Amino acid sequence: MAETRVCVGVIGGSFGVRGEVRLKSFCAEPESIAGYGPLFTEDGKRSFAVTLTRAVKGGFAARLTGIATKEQADALKGVRLHADRAALPALPDDEFYHADLIGLEVLDTGGKVLGRVRAVHDHGAGDLLEIHGPGLTSTVLLPFTAACVPTVDLAAGRLIADPPEGLFP
Repeated sequence: MAETRVCVGVIGGSFGVRGEVRLKSFCAEPESIAGYGPLFTEDGKRSFAVTLTRAVKGGFAARLTGIATKEQADALKGVRLHADRAALPALPDDEFYHADLIGLEVLDTGGKVLGRVRAVHDHGAGDLLEIHGPGLTSTVLLPFTAACVPTVDLAAGRLIADPPEGLFP
């Protein structure tokens, strides 16, 4: 179930006029993004070695191999960068890569299927699992906390949820 690559950052556009990019890191230690290279575009068709040149507001200025002009850097704005999973550090038992959670089946504590994890969102106050499934007219956002999600079983491809009253129909 685990994907072979994990999204580790996104290019925010050019930085300056010499081909540097503005890079936002999704890594727990933001500067470690440069050590997971090469980084790949989502479709896997392009890859870049990353050299961080300096910290800037909201991320880093960085050089990517093969990018030498402001126009080339601007053309990459919004491109998400992915690292090979094998290059990433192992996580403690209570931490997960978002890519591992997407697609997991969600069951309640009684074994009833609530849906599947469609996405993981982080708006600053903790992760939210976006769940879509049978009987749901819209997606449900479930807080990804030990209280609301007491069990994550990656091997079985599911998680057990104990959602707050009224969150699911």
